[in-house]
Order: sequence, then structure tokens, then C-alpha cells
Amino acid sequence: MSRKLHIGNLPLATSDDDLRELFTQYGVVTTVGVVIDKNTGRSRGFGFVEMDDGAESAIRATHGRPFQGRTIMVSDAQPKIVRPMIPSSSRA
Repeated sequence: MSRKLHIGNLPLATSDDDLRELFTQYGVVTTVGVVIDKNTGRSRGFGFVEMDDGAESAIRATHGRPFQGRTIMVSDAQPKIVRPMIPSSSRA
């Protein structure tokens, strides 16, 4: 079963390939994505890694550890919350 991990406090220069390389040590990585700000085109300092196996050992091995000069935070990703759209005419 696949697990999606949230990786926080990433250095802004971290690439998808950097994350893939780090997490491949612990199991099969299926997807990787550093979140990019759509306005600036720069990293937002977090990303996601989806793994088929090895997620638990990856969390234990990387959470709170230095990566490219910063201490990263690694945990299971929470489901995305879908919020209803509020029409602009009803905003105060």
C-alpha cells in the first residue's frame, strides 16, 4: 500500500531529484514533488513523497535530521481539505 509523506522545512533550492535521491534509500518512491509558489515560481519550502514501501523507516531516519543545511520534518501527509468556494459578492 502506498503512503504519502509530507516533508517540511526544505531548503528553497531543493529539487524533486534531491528528494527522490534521499528517500530512495528507504524504499520504492513512486512520486515526488516540491511545492512551487505559482506567483513567484519559487519553492514554498515543503514537498511530498509517495512510497510503495519503506515509508515508516524513511520517517524514522529523516525526521528531525539535517538535509542540505536545514532540519527537515517528515510525517504522514494529511488528506487535502476541500473548502467550498465563497462567491465574492457574499464576502464582507
